[in-house]
Amino acid sequence: GLGNRMISSGTNALASSIVLVCRPRGANASVATRREFMAVLKAELPAALVHLQAGNIAPVDLAQAAIGPGMGVYTRYSKVLDAEGKPLSVREALSLINQVLDEALAEQEGDFDADSRWALAWFEQFGFGEGDYGVAETLSKAKNTSVTGLVEAHILVSRGGKVHLLTPAELPPDWNPEKDRRLTAWEMVHQLIRVLEGQGEAAAAILVRQLGSHAEVARELCYRLFTLCERKKRATEALAYNALVQSWPEIARLAREKPRATVPGTDDLFDKRET
Repeated sequence: GLGNRMISSGTNALASSIVLVCRPRGANASVATRREFMAVLKAELPAALVHLQAGNIAPVDLAQAAIGPGMGVYTRYSKVLDAEGKPLSVREALSLINQVLDEALAEQEGDFDADSRWALAWFEQFGFGEGDYGVAETLSKAKNTSVTGLVEAHILVSRGGKVHLLTPAELPPDWNPEKDRRLTAWEMVHQLIRVLEGQGEAAAAILVRQLGSHAEVARELCYRLFTLCERKKRATEALAYNALVQSWPEIARLAREKPRATVPGTDDLFDKRET
């Protein structure tokens, strides 16, 4: 089951991290300041993150797996000194690695559309709970979108001076991404979760096939959402995002084949494509 897969893949990530940490230090290893250590982490960890994501690592294992390349930087030096000239402990180094990983994930937000960036910021504060319309409107101006547009994009419900993000279960079941004039990474992720949970991988594969190159951005957003949920102790949502990424290789494989299942509203699309 999912729980076992999460545990076993976490074990593998830990094992690979330890292998990386235990390499012998060079005889001429230099001393670094905390600032220098942070600068190298910021230069190297984003590329390591992309590499891990390309390998479809489960979001639940991402922080653990990032320890390897992060501690690889730490062990490059004979010691890392803090501002007071004291050696930086392994625990402090791990905390900094986590911080830089978080920053690297946040920087990937540049790949997302304005509506999805708004939804991420809102979700961080309110989750799927209600918030004030005025707060949503102010945030929408900062993110270069509008509440009206977010409602049109099937991201938001607005009524009686309150707004809330649509849960996967509240999304339109007849969604066709090819006819969506305001396609967002946010809706892609939550529609995929709705279909995966309700109809399984074959049905999710039909959506991925329709999304084409856009699907990869949805997968990237899943990592960001999982990390956010983990930090906010939102276990149920975290599990859904992790499950989508873990199912991705099989969904992608099925998407490359002729679809065997149908999602409402997609039959005619494939009839047209296959002829």
